[in-house]
Amino acid sequence: MRMDREKMTVNKDLRRERERCTFNPIELTYFLDGGPDKTKERRDREQFFLSDPELKDLIPTRYKSHKEVYEDAIRKACKMLEKVRMLQDKGKAGMDLFVLVLGGMFGSAVLKDGNPLLVHYAMFIPAIMGQGTPQQQAYWVSRCWDGSIVGTYAQTELGHGTFIRGLETTATYDPATREFVLNSPTLTSYKWWPGGLGHTANYAVVVAQLYTKGECRGIHPFVVQLRDENTHEPLPGIKIGEIGTKLGMNATNNGFLGFNSVRIPRENMLMKNSQVLEDGTYVKAVNDKLTYGTMMFVRVVLVKDITGYLSKAVTITTRYSAVRRQCQINTDEPEVQIIDYVTQQYKIFPTLAACFTFRMCADWIWNMYNNVTAELDQGELDRLPELHALSCCLKAVASADAATGIEQLRLACGGHGYMDASNLPAIYGLVTAVCTYEGENTVLLLQTARYLVKTWKQAVSGQSLPVTVQYLTQLAKGIKQPPWQNTLECIIMAHQAVAAGKICLATENMDRRIRSGISPEDAWNQTSIELASCSEAHCRVFLVTRFAEFVKETTTVSKELHEVLSQLCELYAIYWVLQKLGDFLRFSTLTKKDVPVLQARLEDLLAAIRPNAIGIVDGFDIRDEVLGSALGAYDGNVYERLFAEAMKSPLNQKSVNESFHKYLKPYLKSNL
Repeated sequence: MRMDREKMTVNKDLRRERERCTFNPIELTYFLDGGPDKTKERRDREQFFLSDPELKDLIPTRYKSHKEVYEDAIRKACKMLEKVRMLQDKGKAGMDLFVLVLGGMFGSAVLKDGNPLLVHYAMFIPAIMGQGTPQQQAYWVSRCWDGSIVGTYAQTELGHGTFIRGLETTATYDPATREFVLNSPTLTSYKWWPGGLGHTANYAVVVAQLYTKGECRGIHPFVVQLRDENTHEPLPGIKIGEIGTKLGMNATNNGFLGFNSVRIPRENMLMKNSQVLEDGTYVKAVNDKLTYGTMMFVRVVLVKDITGYLSKAVTITTRYSAVRRQCQINTDEPEVQIIDYVTQQYKIFPTLAACFTFRMCADWIWNMYNNVTAELDQGELDRLPELHALSCCLKAVASADAATGIEQLRLACGGHGYMDASNLPAIYGLVTAVCTYEGENTVLLLQTARYLVKTWKQAVSGQSLPVTVQYLTQLAKGIKQPPWQNTLECIIMAHQAVAAGKICLATENMDRRIRSGISPEDAWNQTSIELASCSEAHCRVFLVTRFAEFVKETTTVSKELHEVLSQLCELYAIYWVLQKLGDFLRFSTLTKKDVPVLQARLEDLLAAIRPNAIGIVDGFDIRDEVLGSALGAYDGNVYERLFAEAMKSPLNQKSVNESFHKYLKPYLKSNL
């Protein structure tokens, strides 16, 4: 594939951009992958999948019916799994490859509108691994691996999503038969949204309210068979189907599910944490938060996926901006590349910096998740609240920023960005969905806020704090920030001051409301705008701090690449100061006279990044097949590719459409 690039006829503007880059993009590629060997492994794997003719689209997805999109997605997903098995037989694949191939940036290259089998690997198996006993894991996971069953994770209901405690599906234990009886007592209790549930999965991990000995014990997970393993017909008492078309992800096969006195064996309750004994005695989990492990896992994975989507979008827009020439800066000169407009750089480069920020933070929290999970297995729960709070706000902020960023990148491509051929609408459809699934963003921010309020009070009382909130300790003691300096260190401290100031103020306002006689619950609701803002500010502290630490710790790259990384880091930090200027003037030592200097520094950074922008996105090393964009291909032949895509339209297969003879011609001849 890289040899093919050497043979390409590359757009002259794009070729000149690559010649003026101050660093070698392959160095960035090796750095992001973890070394030349890792890059080769990734490229070989991509070639193994993407060169398969059965995984290529003869007809673009956008011209297919909803039914055809789903059926084609099933065909491709099964083919991809077959190829993963081939790698597995050679000892080259683990569970991570299943999730990588079926989801995220690479998966969306083949399955452009979502994957009906992804939830099986990303949620069904992890739920069993995280919440099943060793015996349950051995039985169910072996059936998952040998292809006997396909599962999904059925939690969200038509009437309840993020508020898990409000779920209405019931699982009542019958000690006479040693079975649980599942029911959907209302229409709103129908499961709604699980990927693959519509027509793909024959099993599900179902989250339901457990009743035993006449008492509700709260939500618990159960493995439930939905369809006959041979005929795939729904089992008695199961009402199941697909929920219909959406803004994006229309091949995901999201479904609905209702139960009418469906019986399952006692052993089908996942009992790693809580248990129901044969006589119906309930044994409570040590910590009820342990049941949320699957959700945390998915949120951590989502941040990695968000980074991939954002990298694709910014690559498309950056390359297009180097090729597209529009208007004049000076009237006596030719039309300029639109990337030379500072407003265009301002639309693109902060999002380019965000790709690095999210990637570094995703890697950091992934390591934290693995460490905390290992600690949980040893009965250590100390870091669970910190991980939960961080995964909530990071998923919320990263998905919201990515959705906003991709929409801005689409607008930066003008009318051509509106076309499906740009692939920007599809990428936006994938990333904006993340804002609501696996926890709606505002609710997640408020979950983080509960942790922050509690932590702030601990800081005020002098208690030691976990690493991601240690910055609160100094500020809780009233230690003042030094006078403003336009340095990265000062800017990071200012982010900390903003977050701490907001947390302090929100806590005080909530306590004031409680003292006035308002209930704690109502006081929380009335302060919730401030509380959500606290969580966003806290997340931005983590983002800028981790990016800066990452650049500081990076000592193995060339001076030229290190300078680029430093520029992106500083740009990201300054950008958010200027975006949230009121907060920084209010809570940090930033003054009005400092703002023009900061604005000038941002513009200097845009100019510094400009010569290397193409080199940076080239360093992401995203294949044309993965980008799937007429605007963003490596050769920059935008107009030829747009025309070729237009000719794939079914309306262009005949010079005269049959509607002319049926409707338009009679109208034209009617002498109205």
